[in-house]
Amino acid sequence: MPTPIILDCDPGHDDVFAIWLAAGSPEIDLRAITTVGGNGRLSHTTYNARVVTELAGITGVPISPGAASPLVRRLTPAEGIHGDNALGGPDLPAPSVAADPRTAIELIRDTLDQAEQEVTIVATGPLTNVAMFVRAYEDRLSRVREVVWMGGSTGRGNITPYAEFNSWTDPEAAAIVLESGVPFTMIGLNVTHQALVTPDVLARIGAIGNRTAAFGVELLSFFNTAYEADQGMPAGPLHDPVAVALVAAPGVVGTVRARLDIELHGTETAGATSVDLTGTLRRPPNARVGAGIDVEEFWRMVEAAIRTLA
Repeated sequence: MPTPIILDCDPGHDDVFAIWLAAGSPEIDLRAITTVGGNGRLSHTTYNARVVTELAGITGVPISPGAASPLVRRLTPAEGIHGDNALGGPDLPAPSVAADPRTAIELIRDTLDQAEQEVTIVATGPLTNVAMFVRAYEDRLSRVREVVWMGGSTGRGNITPYAEFNSWTDPEAAAIVLESGVPFTMIGLNVTHQALVTPDVLARIGAIGNRTAAFGVELLSFFNTAYEADQGMPAGPLHDPVAVALVAAPGVVGTVRARLDIELHGTETAGATSVDLTGTLRRPPNARVGAGIDVEEFWRMVEAAIRTLA
C-alpha cells in the first residue's frame, strides 16, 4: 500500500522535483502540499507549487500556504540559488487552480483526520509550518507516522560554514519538531551532495520527452548555473527529492540512529545540526540521520516518476 504523505515545501528548484517524485511514485500517496517562506517569499513558493503541479498534470492535491517567515527570525530567501521568484529559469505559466482556502496547519490537521492510517510529513524547507502544527494540535501528533526533513548536515553547511539553509532559516522550528516526540529523520547535505545534476542526468531527463521533463531541464540548467556561481559546484545537488526517495524506497537512502541537537545561540553556529554519530555525549539517540544514497537508483526513481506525468 502506498505511504500517504503531506509534502511541506518552499519551491525552489529541488522542491519541484520532490513534488514530481512524490506524485509520480507508485509507492507514495501524495495527500496535500503545504508551502512556507524559505527559498523564496511565501507568495512565490505557493505560486510555484501551483504552477508545477498543474504543468505536470497533478490533480486532486490541495495546496495551502503557511508561514511567511520563521518563528522568531527574519526571512532571507535563497535568491542567489533560486532567483528572485524562487524558480528562476523558465517562464512560468499562470496556474488556473487556486490555492486551498485553508491555512497550512489546517490542511495538515484535516489530512491527518481524514486518513485511514498514519501519515508521513515530508518537509523540504524550513520547519516553520510543522512546528506551528506541533504547537497548535498536540492531540493530532499520534497520527503522524514520522517527519522526514531535508535539512541539516552531519558535516559542514551551505549558508554558513556550519549551518545548512533550511536549518539556519528557522532553527527554533527545527528544535520544536525534534523535541515533540514525533519520529524524526534528517536527510542532510552529507547525503544530498551525492545527488548531483550532472550533464548525463540532464540528458537522461531531457530524453524522457514529455512537457514536465522539458520544463525540468530548463529549471535544472538555471539551477546548475546559479549553484556554480554561488557555491562553486558546476553540478548542483538536487537536495529535496532525496527525502521523498527515502519514503518511497527506504533502501535507497541509508540511515543511522543518532543523537541530533539543533544549535540555536552560537554566534557562528546558529542553525548547525549537531549529530553525535559516535555516542560521545552519552545522550540517547533521538533521530534517524541520513548516511548514504544509491545514486543510480535515486535518479532511476526520478526519471520513472517524471515519465508518469504530463
